[in-house]
Amino acid sequence: MEYTVRFTDENREVRVASGATLLQARIAAGLEADAPCGGRGTCGKCRCEARSEGEAAWRDVLMCQTPVSGDTEVRNSGKVGDLRILTDAEAISGKWNPIVKAVRLTVPPCSRGESSADWTRLAKALEAVGIPVTQANPRLCASLGNLLMAQKGSVWVVAAEGRVLEVCAEEPRMYMAAFDLGTTSIAGYLIHVNGRRVAVADGARNPQARFGGDVISRADYALQNGVAELSAYARSAIDAMLGQMCLKAGVPRHRVFAVSLAGNTAMHHLFLGIAPDSLVKAPYNPTLSQPLALRAAEWGIDANPEALLLMLPVIGGFVGADTVACLLSGDWLRRDRLTLMIDIGTNGELVLGNRQRRVACSTAAGPAFEGAKITCGMRGADGAIDHAWLESGALRWHVIGEGPAVGICGSGLVDLVAALLESGDMDGTGRLAAGDRYEIGDTGVYLTQKDVREVQLAKAAMAAGLRLMAGRLGVGLEDIEEVDIAGAFGNYIDPDSACAIGLIPAVLRRKIRPVGNAAGAGAKLALTDARAWAEAETLARTTEFLELATLPEFQDEFVEQLNFEDEDED
Repeated sequence: MEYTVRFTDENREVRVASGATLLQARIAAGLEADAPCGGRGTCGKCRCEARSEGEAAWRDVLMCQTPVSGDTEVRNSGKVGDLRILTDAEAISGKWNPIVKAVRLTVPPCSRGESSADWTRLAKALEAVGIPVTQANPRLCASLGNLLMAQKGSVWVVAAEGRVLEVCAEEPRMYMAAFDLGTTSIAGYLIHVNGRRVAVADGARNPQARFGGDVISRADYALQNGVAELSAYARSAIDAMLGQMCLKAGVPRHRVFAVSLAGNTAMHHLFLGIAPDSLVKAPYNPTLSQPLALRAAEWGIDANPEALLLMLPVIGGFVGADTVACLLSGDWLRRDRLTLMIDIGTNGELVLGNRQRRVACSTAAGPAFEGAKITCGMRGADGAIDHAWLESGALRWHVIGEGPAVGICGSGLVDLVAALLESGDMDGTGRLAAGDRYEIGDTGVYLTQKDVREVQLAKAAMAAGLRLMAGRLGVGLEDIEEVDIAGAFGNYIDPDSACAIGLIPAVLRRKIRPVGNAAGAGAKLALTDARAWAEAETLARTTEFLELATLPEFQDEFVEQLNFEDEDED
């Protein structure tokens, strides 16, 4: 038997089978669903109000735990605005040497008595100007002969990675698109090759979030239900964003000749339809790590029929292509200064080193800082407390969108914990003075003792990972010369608060600088500088991966870092 579920806030209806959950109905209706726990009923983020046919009163329920047993109305418990996505749409940086090139050629006619193919002569003309062709393209050959004859051999050729993508009579209008496929959000950039600039930057939620807010939840879903659904969501999201950017720029899709994609190892595998079994079982290694130059059309991306899809390589199980992209943007193969790079997204990746040697690791810090495991936690959207501070001994706070507070995002959480530590409302062990709950004014938003423990676990994992990396390199924390914090969290976090709670050692406070969406910048570089694309493989291969879970000393270091006191403070 089927019933109608009506989502009143969005004015959307859907028919679902009896026994389906309200969360499944919301997904079937094509609506965004916030379910960081993957529908287990543990995070409370899908809370809503519902009433079945004939009921007068609304019930406060969790969508993922409420089966449909009749026609039902659903309304949101709280209104949350658009997710704040960091795109960093500044002009292209670095050397301009795009991976897609257009060149005008004169292809000599075939002499009488010779048997020289049109494609062979075209390839020789390209090689003469320094563009080698490694493989023929039968699809382009269908019209090549007539075009060469009509143009008397004078044509424009678009080529990339040893492949000819287009042959035409006039100078082509060319675009490329770079994507940072994050666990929570996606950042995209449409690059105008002829104009040497970013034409459009855009951001969107990752629709896979309805299956869980972190990579482990999604990997579990894939193991139980197969990878096809998650893969389809990732590909369709990238394709939809490309379409929106082309629409904004007034560009036909077939003018896009190359697409690059950077993401953590789980996002990389899920996009490619690779089951993530190896990522969640010891020894937690990737199935595929090499850089790939694929045909975009074969992976659900509607661009030029011959457009390339460049998949950046991954470093290890949970240190992926997004970290490689961050290293590309920081020019790490020429970096002499001992640098710590921190990218706190849904996972927390760290790299320590320089051009001579680099060590990387991943920690499960993100679920706390992105709100998944925090009672009133939420992502950076309207209604989120994003900053808090003490003023004349009283707690003050700022809300994104300037409206009423409905939750706390990562930067606000770090500020709040630091403020409670400073005011004495929480001691160095993380114990709240007022009991199990700290109310933030009369907002209805609060922090629980369990929330503080989640912050401690995330902070301890990050701090322990850093110290073990320093030990592997044989350096002290004071030897680190620069700290680059990447991503949206790093862009909005207050370094003083991060140091106050020991998330970043206080000895490094004056060395911290936000570097924006470094993963997105690296994905752009892979397209705009052919040298960077070539160096991506070197960075991935030569960066040592430290699997913290396999180190016997990690647990002791982790426990040592649980308290908020920073023993390294100068």
